Formats: sequence, C-alpha cells, structure tokens
Amino acid sequence: MTMWRAAAAIGGLLALAGGAADIRADDWPEFRGEGRLGEWRETGLIESFPAEGLKARWRAPIKAGFAGPSVADGRVFASDWEPTNGMRGTERALAFDEATGELLWVQEWDADYAGIQWETGPGATPTVDGDRVYVLGRTGVLSALRVDTGELLWRRNYGEDYAVDRMQWGFDWGFASAPLVDGDRLICFVGGEPDARVVAFDKMTGEEVWRALPSEEDLGVAQPIIVEAGGARQLIVWNPEEVASLNPVTGEIYWRQPYIVGGAMTVAVPVQVGAQLFFTTFYDGPMMLTLNQDRPEATVAWKGTSNSEIRTDGLHAVLATPIIDGGYIYGICSYGQLRCLNATTGERIWETQEATVERRRWASGYMVRNGDRVLINNDRGELIIARLSPEGYEEVSRTKLIAPTSPPGNRRELRFVNWVHPAYANKHIYTRNDEEIVAFSMDAADYE
Repeated sequence: MTMWRAAAAIGGLLALAGGAADIRADDWPEFRGEGRLGEWRETGLIESFPAEGLKARWRAPIKAGFAGPSVADGRVFASDWEPTNGMRGTERALAFDEATGELLWVQEWDADYAGIQWETGPGATPTVDGDRVYVLGRTGVLSALRVDTGELLWRRNYGEDYAVDRMQWGFDWGFASAPLVDGDRLICFVGGEPDARVVAFDKMTGEEVWRALPSEEDLGVAQPIIVEAGGARQLIVWNPEEVASLNPVTGEIYWRQPYIVGGAMTVAVPVQVGAQLFFTTFYDGPMMLTLNQDRPEATVAWKGTSNSEIRTDGLHAVLATPIIDGGYIYGICSYGQLRCLNATTGERIWETQEATVERRRWASGYMVRNGDRVLINNDRGELIIARLSPEGYEEVSRTKLIAPTSPPGNRRELRFVNWVHPAYANKHIYTRNDEEIVAFSMDAADYE
C-alpha cells in the first residue's frame, strides 16, 4: 500500500471512530489549499461524474485573471483585471457568498500591465488568515483587506516601496507569488532593493520585519513554502538562479543551492516528502535535493541533464506541481505528457498523453490528491478523476467543467486554455475563467 493510500485508509478509519477526526468540511484558504500541499481531505464525494456533468451551485460574472480562488469562513475570494486604456486598467479583489455566489464586496486599484507577458490578469491566489485576506496584484500592489467588508487595512507597492524595476528583468511575468502567512508575519517575494528579494511584513500593520537575498536576477513566479527538516522550519525560496533556505522568523540564510532556470519559469511548487525536496521546470527539468536530517543543509541527490523542452530526460513541468508517493513522482511534462519517475534515481517509468489530450507546448493542468485518487484539471477545462501508480495511469471519470478563455500564446485545438488552479472546499470545486466564477457540487448526496 502506498503512503498516500495508507494515509487515506487510516483517515477513513479515524473518521468512522469519531472524536477529533470526525468527518468535516474543509476550507481552501490559500494557493493549493492549507499548507500549500495540494490535498483535499474531505470524504463523501462522488466516485465518478454523471453523464450530464456536475451541478453548478452558482455562477457569477468576473473579469480576466489566472489567479485561482480561495475559500474560507463562508466566503470565496478572487481577483481580476479589466483594461480601460491599452495596457492600463483596473485590478479588483472580490468576495462572494460561498453558498449563493452573491457579490459581497469589491476593492479596486489602478494597474499598468505594460511589459507583462501573458497579461491576462492577476496570477496570485488570495491568502486568507482569520479576519483578513491578502491580495497581490500582477504589478506588485499588495493589499490587506477585511474579509467581511473589503476595507483596506494597509497596502504596499513593491515598485514604489522597494525600487523594483521590472524593465531590468529578462522575463517580465509580473508578480504571481501568493503571500504566505507564518505566525505574525506575511512572507512575500518582492524582488526589491537593497537585498529585498524576500520581505517579511508584520501581517497586522504592513511594516517590514526582515528582508533577505539580493535581487540581481529575475524574480520568477515561485510560491513561498515552509518545510521542516534538520530540526528547523525552513522557508524555501526558489529563484531563477538558485534555491535558498531561510529561517522564516529572522530571514537568516541556512543554505543555498545553485539551480539555473531558463525563462525564470519557477512555476511548479517544490514538493517535500521526508528528506526529499523536488523541483521541476520547463526548460531545465528536474532536481532532487536531499535534506540533512540533523541540521539545516541540503545536497543534490540527482538532477536532469537536459535543458531542452523537447528532448526531455525526466520531468520538465510547466504549471503542474508534481505528486510524490511511494517512491514515485507523477507530473505533467513540457508538452502535456503525464509521466511517472523513480523518485530515487529520476528514471522515467511511463508516460501518457491521455490526461491533457494534446501534445502541444505548455499543455498542462493541475493535480490535487483526494484519498487514493487524483483530481486533474487539464487546460482544456476538463476535470478528471484518476489513479496513478507505477503500473500506469487509470482514468476513472472525466467531465467538462469550464470553458477555456485565455490565449495560450501558441496554436491549440480549442484555441484558448484555462490555466487556473481551482479551490476544493466544503464538497465543492470553485473555479473561474475570464468571464465567470462557478461553484460545482462534488457532494455525493447531491447526486442520489
């Protein structure tokens, strides 16, 4: 039995036993859910999709954006952008009633998207923490808002406050790193000067607590995460030229590992399993680090040898954060190939095109665990229930979820794509495109 299947079975037994592990609904307060782990722990969900598709609980209009929603305490949070004069326009933070889709409030600000590549809209999922939600716009406007009213509590502008000059970046993806709450701190990838690539703010006031690392290279689009290894909590900072580990409380540097990433494409979230910490990127492929278990330190266990998106020797991910289970890595490669690798050696075990359908540049999707199965949102707007094992890909069910509306920058069969990580919360899936945000029921009771 694999690690995640064993965990799912134990969780089910505990739920049946009652007590602290009672079956409960789960919110999705940040990118990839609680802890940024990409796990949906709820039970009582449908096993396969009905022929007519999932039931929409509600739909609401929204403008353009790549940023997926977050869900907490009865509210759904999202952000969007609408051009008003060329590349100048308005970014918005929005809150919807989770049960009805009623628009509760809107907070907006001006944004100039000039120079940003793939200028569809915001790219950072809102981060919810108690009575506050933190929203980062594509041009580096960070806002702390009240969850109930949308009132602006404080705001920082990366460009103005930290002298960020995006014109100096080789690849201007804008800002897409969702803020991370850690205790009293809000940790952000800013890319500022001097030595302010990473900044920790007081989450209540917006005042700077600490800053770390120089900003001589591109910022990239990585997400801050915290792992535990070597007797320490470590903030992992993935830059286009290196991986660094910091003390999240003080900003002290624990270790740095060179890892050159072409195109500043630090998109997939690093994945930790025990002493393993895995990275993968579009051009330069995979790198597996071994985390020292006695002290904060890391060494390279293995690394891909190809820097080609076509001649790929391992896993060259675009969007999809991989899953590691039972000694195997499952992820979506540069042209949509779903692959299985040996986590110890990096050897490829199998690949299939079934999940993404098209073998096209940047074809991808997002993967989330739920018990012993994986939910895959491909960029054709489909939702797939599958099981992944060293023996291969087993598709259980597939349904059309949402229309792809975003231009992909290359020729695609459906012309447009959907590059949005959905939120899975309270037996529903919440997703959006550039026209609407929708809540679909995954509750088995709704299909009896």
